[in-house]
Amino acid sequence: MRLRSALASALSVTAALALTGTAASATTGTASADTASRLGTCQEKDLEVHAAPGGQRNVARVSVTNNGHRACVVDRIPTITFRGLDGSAEAVPPAGSGPYALAGGERAYAAVRTADPAATEGHVVGSLSVAADPSHLGVAFRAATVGMPEGVHVWVPVTTLWQESRAAADSALADALG
Repeated sequence: MRLRSALASALSVTAALALTGTAASATTGTASADTASRLGTCQEKDLEVHAAPGGQRNVARVSVTNNGHRACVVDRIPTITFRGLDGSAEAVPPAGSGPYALAGGERAYAAVRTADPAATEGHVVGSLSVAADPSHLGVAFRAATVGMPEGVHVWVPVTTLWQESRAAADSALADALG
């Protein structure tokens, strides 16, 4: 019964915020640990992950959509890995794991920068994988799908935290890299 009351209360707050036009939301974006524990981690089956070219030869845009009917959390840092290589893209600016809340139907965006295709350092791989949370398996995308037909050149890859829009993700990447 306590869970039903908490859900009803959360839905009432969300509805009130929507009706008043308040830009802030109690259930979306960076979430407190208390909010995260109430919402729980998103089930991978409820998430839709995409990757696409990012406008530059070494940038990909990724997104995650919560197709579930209730709010849940993913890690605020997308997990970006590269086929056959250990490790994942580092967050810029540097950040630790933390919850990022997604309302039902909501989408979040991030930008990933790999090495310049002309770089001589690093490795070239055929795909990258994106997971909204480190506990998820993620989805693999071929290099051509993300605008890198010669392969993904990997040397000190970085990713933004999840953002509310594509423009915010692009801006966060540009700000972090100068």
